[in-house]
Amino acid sequence: MVRMALTRPLSQLTIQSFGDISRFLREGVADEESRQMRDSMVVLAQAVDTAVRSRRARSDAADITRHAAALVQAVRAHQLFLTGLGSAWHSLYEFGAYQNALRELRRAVESWHKALVQRRADEGAGFDRMELLAWRTLGEGLLLIDMYEQGGQAHSEPPPRERRPQGLWARALDWWGRARR
Repeated sequence: MVRMALTRPLSQLTIQSFGDISRFLREGVADEESRQMRDSMVVLAQAVDTAVRSRRARSDAADITRHAAALVQAVRAHQLFLTGLGSAWHSLYEFGAYQNALRELRRAVESWHKALVQRRADEGAGFDRMELLAWRTLGEGLLLIDMYEQGGQAHSEPPPRERRPQGLWARALDWWGRARR
């Protein structure tokens, strides 16, 4: 795996919009699967950005609904793309977390789109939830890409629980077990 070459240090990187995420994802140099993952995330980030900008600009309802529908399709397409990634991706601990975040985003986007179609009063709350989950999901995706590009399987496992016997009896049993070996 090839490490991503950033054009600026990570400490100087600021992401303040979904468009910034798209630009960041296009900057990296990586292997083919990583490039495809980045490209798929760019499409997702752009769909989120378009829907959010449309809603914030208070475009007409039909335009906002159309962008929400396109976002539903973008999330579904990205989920389908993930199923075709190689085992190196699927073995990463972060992959499962990303898939969970993506499923939650999909439900939120579908709910928001439904509220728009039905012209329900809770559309604003649905939009807020979708936007929050979009940030979370794309952040999880950036972490996943970073771990993959660093060859991170060894680093992506959750830390093992430190074995600390609790109480006097537990310590005695632990000592007894070691002494018998």
